[in-house]
Amino acid sequence: MTLSLAASPPALLAISHGTSSPAGQLAVENLVAAVARVAIASVRGGHVDVQMPDVPAVLSSLPPDDDAVIVPLLLSAGFHVHVDLVNEADKVDRDVAIARALGPDDRIARLLARRLGQARLRRDDRVVLACAGSTDARAVEDCFEMARRLGALIHRDVGVGFISAAQPPLADAIRNAREGDPGARVAVSTYLLAPGYFNDLAHAMDADLVSDPLLVTKGQAPQELVEVVLDRYAEAAALHWDARVRLPLTRRRRA
Repeated sequence: MTLSLAASPPALLAISHGTSSPAGQLAVENLVAAVARVAIASVRGGHVDVQMPDVPAVLSSLPPDDDAVIVPLLLSAGFHVHVDLVNEADKVDRDVAIARALGPDDRIARLLARRLGQARLRRDDRVVLACAGSTDARAVEDCFEMARRLGALIHRDVGVGFISAAQPPLADAIRNAREGDPGARVAVSTYLLAPGYFNDLAHAMDADLVSDPLLVTKGQAPQELVEVVLDRYAEAAALHWDARVRLPLTRRRRA
């Protein structure tokens, strides 16, 4: 499909996993609101699980002639991205593109490093990246790639541990890091989008310090995440439609 110069940009559907945690809900809402403030496109939030509106409800809420880009507010591309979102997009009578997951990305690595600094990481601490986990090997590899990027940024090896579904379990990764350097503290870098059940599990592990997730409820959503969401949207729109006739997809940020 090719859009004319007069056409509106496709809607940006920011679709998170969903959580029963009020703090997590607020944190994600803050991110969606921050994206909406700078995106020219219409921005709507939704969820693949736990919360409403779900993806079918968000898609059906759009005007009949509007196209859409689904941006998964997910840190790696597992079953939800490759199966759930694809299936929902195929069911509707409108043109829908699906963007890449948010990670891995160097900007997220910078945010992870900042969260570790806020948790008072020391130069000789061992670091383990705490990931949600997935049965999809592609999502697991995304997490190991994120650990490599974080390690390059903070100048040390970063281990990986999973809270669910993948190996090694986070508890084992923490224990291995401690045994590998018995005199050092073990710091967990929380590679989760927002507060919630998995974040609580990460903080309950036997680590010496645990960083906050990428999103917190206080203050504005991190600019790094806003930029990643906008870039995923623009990239998917350019690939799906003819980029030569595409309207600007975001407002220009002031220098």
